[in-house]
Amino acid sequence: MNKPYSQLMIESPVYLTLTIDTQQPVELSDFVGQFTSLGNEFERFVKLEHPDLQSDATFYVREVRSGSTIVEMFPQMAVAAPFLASVDHVMIVEDFVRRWGSRLTSLIKGGDKQPVASKSELKDWSDAVSAIARDPDASSKLEASTFEDGKKKIRASFIFSTKEARSAQLTIEHQKRELDKVERADKERVLMVFTRSDINNATVGKPSGEKVKIEEISDKSLSLTYASDMAEQRLKHEIREADENVFKKAFVVDVNIKSINGKPVAYAVTHVHDVIDIED
Repeated sequence: MNKPYSQLMIESPVYLTLTIDTQQPVELSDFVGQFTSLGNEFERFVKLEHPDLQSDATFYVREVRSGSTIVEMFPQMAVAAPFLASVDHVMIVEDFVRRWGSRLTSLIKGGDKQPVASKSELKDWSDAVSAIARDPDASSKLEASTFEDGKKKIRASFIFSTKEARSAQLTIEHQKRELDKVERADKERVLMVFTRSDINNATVGKPSGEKVKIEEISDKSLSLTYASDMAEQRLKHEIREADENVFKKAFVVDVNIKSINGKPVAYAVTHVHDVIDIED
């Protein structure tokens, strides 16, 4: 049986409030997208930062006013950790709001130094801003709040406007196009091994100082470049932090082939599918 709203208020030490202010009616898909995107991002946050916990955000509509929608959400994380302290619960939700706002701010500002995102993440961020971007003068505000001595206390808050939502959309569309570029590869799922490695970071599209061999394409070791940040991060992790020597591993990758006079001279890795241990 569902618990009454008042009981949930007492049991939950912290809650999220999403306030949507628009001049025009919001399309249903955009309206729902704001909540689903927020829920998906919260799950990613908990899985990454607190893998020992499980999250279950239950949405309760407290009030709907003309031109404004206020929705309260209660993140329940005690499924896997029933003895999670209230103060820890509050801090986790506070941290989520701050990080959510920081990530959205980076999308609003744009620029080349963007965190790596998947297509599903980009879709969620697009859904998070669509309703506001479509409206001529709108805003969306996310707050983490608690009640102390019967009074509401806002612990963290982030708000963005129509102009900022549209700026974020431009960045998101740019990142989607970049992902589409790296998903097109000359060869897919070929086996690659390192013959020379380098722990230093490499600029996307520039020679990395490393050499690899892909016998399906050439019997020679060729220079390696990275066609995407995601591919570079995955391979550099194996070089720097994996338990086994990188020369004892093979990588299932998608690559573009750089040639001179029809002969391969370098590989550009677009995607890393898997890592395989090589038997001695």
